[in-house]
Amino acid sequence: MFENCQGLVAELASIETQLSDAAIHLDQAKARELNKRYAQLRPIVHTYQQFLSLTEDLVSAKEFAESDDAFADEVKRIEAEIEIASLKLEQLLIPRDPLDDKDVIVEIKAGEGGDESAIFAGDLLRMYMRWADNRGLKVEVLDTVESDMGGYKDVSIAVKAKGNTEHGEAPWALLKHEAGVHRVQRVPVTESQGRIHTSAAGVLVYPEAEEVEIEIVQTDLRIDVYRSSGPGGQSVNTTDSAVRITHVPTGIVVSCQNEKSQLQNKESAMRILRARLLADAEAKREAAASATRKSQVRTVDRSERVRTYNFPENRLTDHRSNYKSYNLDQILEGNLDDVIQSLVDIERAERMRDAGK
Repeated sequence: MFENCQGLVAELASIETQLSDAAIHLDQAKARELNKRYAQLRPIVHTYQQFLSLTEDLVSAKEFAESDDAFADEVKRIEAEIEIASLKLEQLLIPRDPLDDKDVIVEIKAGEGGDESAIFAGDLLRMYMRWADNRGLKVEVLDTVESDMGGYKDVSIAVKAKGNTEHGEAPWALLKHEAGVHRVQRVPVTESQGRIHTSAAGVLVYPEAEEVEIEIVQTDLRIDVYRSSGPGGQSVNTTDSAVRITHVPTGIVVSCQNEKSQLQNKESAMRILRARLLADAEAKREAAASATRKSQVRTVDRSERVRTYNFPENRLTDHRSNYKSYNLDQILEGNLDDVIQSLVDIERAERMRDAGK
């Protein structure tokens, strides 16, 4: 059982040897690749070795139990631990999303609902930033377009891990399921008669691409510069520092105006563009292989919702996993783990089912 793990044990040992060689770190890309693979293999090998050790203990316990009934309980205990280790190992060996160890870029866009939608987009931004902080992740604001009444018409952030992460703990593995339309039901601050309104904000999540992964030909880009603007459209800069980049072959358009420097805005826009191109390339690759991955919702239509935030009932409902809780106030403070886990569990079940075919 789990005979294929022997090859992974050997691979991990080889990687450890390579990483102990100072020369390998002169090639930063190679060292980074090895460290990522090491982080992927370590929990698998550790669990496999634990499984082997328990199996040996079980053989010994059964031998003693033949002559001493007192060891019968020990046999049951070890068998239970083997079952747990076996299940964990099966889950670790499920074919992974190849992007699961990546950082992400998250875009939040106001949709139907006017000013209230923009305020809600700001609430979502705060929720993700607090969640990331709770997990020790780094958040970098790449671009913002503020709304007149507060909140954001559009905001882009990068969420990055600090160093290598364990299996399933990287930003993409956790946040990719946040993509879609998020609907809010509450009394807006602009409502004078206390009526509950429904509005929506869209969330897009992209795996952040490194420059070596996505080759961008400069002649494929159309770059425009303009003056950045704040709420109400007023100019907030006297120079043309805002940047809009159009990738002509795909038609993808990215704009950034958050920084006062045109160069910094261009660098942020290129990061977002690389992430979108990587996501686009991955979607095409999986489509060619007849993969079943669902595309992210790219419109902000309330009918295409993935989650509802109901303030009067303090209730959150995820319409994909059927997760429901009545601690919306805590979730908006960043306590998002249980919601995310409900979606991770669905993905894991689907991958286990596909692997069994």
